[in-house]
Amino acid sequence: MKKNLFLIVFVLVLASCSKSSTQNATSNPDEVENTSVEWSIPVAEVLDGGPGRDGIPALENPQMVTAENSSILFDTDLVLGYKNGDDIRAYQHIVLDWHEIVNDNVGDVSLAVTYCPLTGTGIGWSRVIDGKETTFGVSGLLYQTNLIPFDRATKSNWSQILNESVNGSLAGKKADLIQLVETDWQTWKAMYPTTKLININNTGFSRTYGVYPYVDYRTSDSRFFFPTPKDPRLPLKERVHAIISDDSAKAFRFSDFDTANAIKDFFKGKNYLIVGNAKFITSFELDANQNNLDFEYVFDGASDVVVRDSEGTEWNVFGEAISGPKQGQRLQASQSFMGYWFSIPAFYTTEIYANSN
Repeated sequence: MKKNLFLIVFVLVLASCSKSSTQNATSNPDEVENTSVEWSIPVAEVLDGGPGRDGIPALENPQMVTAENSSILFDTDLVLGYKNGDDIRAYQHIVLDWHEIVNDNVGDVSLAVTYCPLTGTGIGWSRVIDGKETTFGVSGLLYQTNLIPFDRATKSNWSQILNESVNGSLAGKKADLIQLVETDWQTWKAMYPTTKLININNTGFSRTYGVYPYVDYRTSDSRFFFPTPKDPRLPLKERVHAIISDDSAKAFRFSDFDTANAIKDFFKGKNYLIVGNAKFITSFELDANQNNLDFEYVFDGASDVVVRDSEGTEWNVFGEAISGPKQGQRLQASQSFMGYWFSIPAFYTTEIYANSN
C-alpha cells in the first residue's frame, strides 16, 4: 500500500509539472522511437519521464534577492553557488527540484545551472555554443535516470552527466563546464554574505518550494523510478564528488576529509588538489609548478579562503588567489561535479579514492 501511494504521488507531481508550464509541453515517444534520428547513446535506454518537453519549466534570468530575504530556506538546505567577480549567486535545491535548469546571465557569463533531482547532479554549463548564445530546457527524457536537457537553438538533446549532446545536429558536441560549488546555505552565506539567490515568490510559477517533490527518494537506497545500473561499492544515494577524465571518473567521499582536508592526488595523467570538509568538496587541476607546492587547509568558516600554499598565496573555494605572491591568478577548475554515487559508475568507469590516512 505504501509503495502504491508513493507511485501515485510521483505521478501527480509529474502531471502537475506538465499542466502548469507556460510553454507548450509535448510528449516524447516519437522522438525516442524515431530510429532515423541518430543517438550516440542506446536509444532503447532513453526513457520518457512523463511531463513532455518543457513540462518541467526551466527558469530564465530569475529575479534575485539578497540573503536576508531568503524566505523558507533552512541552514541545512543545499545550494549550488557561483561567483563571477563580485556577482555572487546561490541557486537553491528547493527551486531546482521543481525546475531543474536555470538559464542566467551573470555579468559576462551565460550560465546554465543544470540539476537532476533523480541523480543529485548539479553541473554548470556555458550557454554559448559555437559562438552563439542559447538557452536550455528540460526535454522530459531520461538516460540512466539522468536529466536530458535540450538546447532551444537546435533542439539537440544533451546528456547532463556526460556533458555532451547525444542527439541532433550538435551530437558529439561537449558542453563547456562552469565551476559551481555545492554546499549548505549556512556555509555559503557565511562565505559570501553579499550573495543573491532566487526569489521564490516571483519565479512565474506556482510551486510548493521547500516541499521535496519525490517523497523519500533522496534518502532511500531502494527507491528508484527507472532502471539503472547499481554499483554496491558505496551506498547508492551517498553524495560524492566525481572528477571526470574522458570515460573515467574518480569519486571522493566526505569521509575522505575527516583527517586531511587538502588532498593531492594523481588521476589519468593529471595532478589534482581536492579540498573538502563535512560541508563541501571542491577540486582543481594542478600544473607541474603548482603540484610542487604544499597546500595547507586554512578554512575557518567565516570567509571563502580554503588553502594557503607554501609560497604564502591564499586561495578561495573557487581557486582564486586572494592574497600573496600569486594574487589575481586562478587555479584551473577540475572537470567535476557532485552527485549520488549510483549515477557516476552508470556513466563512467569509476575508481574510489582510497584514503591512506
